[in-house]
Amino acid sequence: MLARFRYRIEPTEVQRSMLARTFGCARVVFNDAIRCRDDAYRAGESLSPAEVQRRVITQAKARDERVWLSEVASVALVQSVRDAHRAFSNFFDSVKGRRRGRKVGRPRFKSRKDNRQSFRLTRNGFSLRPDGRLYLAKVGEVRVRWSRDLPSEHSSVTVIREPDGHYYASFVVEVEPTPLPPVEREAGIDLGIARLATVADTTGGRVEVANPRHLAGRLRKLARLEREKARRAKGGAN
Repeated sequence: MLARFRYRIEPTEVQRSMLARTFGCARVVFNDAIRCRDDAYRAGESLSPAEVQRRVITQAKARDERVWLSEVASVALVQSVRDAHRAFSNFFDSVKGRRRGRKVGRPRFKSRKDNRQSFRLTRNGFSLRPDGRLYLAKVGEVRVRWSRDLPSEHSSVTVIREPDGHYYASFVVEVEPTPLPPVEREAGIDLGIARLATVADTTGGRVEVANPRHLAGRLRKLARLEREKARRAKGGAN
């Protein structure tokens, strides 16, 4: 199964500047891909992911207002287009009832004011160096705080800037599921009114859990009786 392993990274000032540029370009391409799909939908046009990528990356780089997209790693831009496509697929699958779990809303534009920034790279956009540094395309070799070992080969990395200004690298890796230890007994739980629950196991054990509502009521009654007792004169007629 797939699992994520996240590590703190420590880019230099120059690398932080390049990361900020990549965050911005990835956000712009994601928004352009959303807009491209919306415009095509309104026009009754069906676009493949490859065509969206051609329009918002390849053609966009040739225009003056988007020429700066060439300054960052193209693999990060391609992943933004794929993320936009996945967001639309999840939305339509949710609407049609083909997706389990909570309902997924229509993809929204990302804002430059978002506190959390990120971009994703696949294997051709990053690598691990023998000295433990992480190479990111167009950024360079970044120092990593390895809090634990990566258990297996990594397929992608997401570079994240959190609101506190710290940077992280999140790897997706394949791991073997850990089997749960065998159980010696099983238990059933019966919810009730007089008692909150009754737990009985296969060995004949039985535990009754009191209902906290009844306990609270009895505590209030006890407190009232204590107050009444305190108000009564000692030796009086009561």
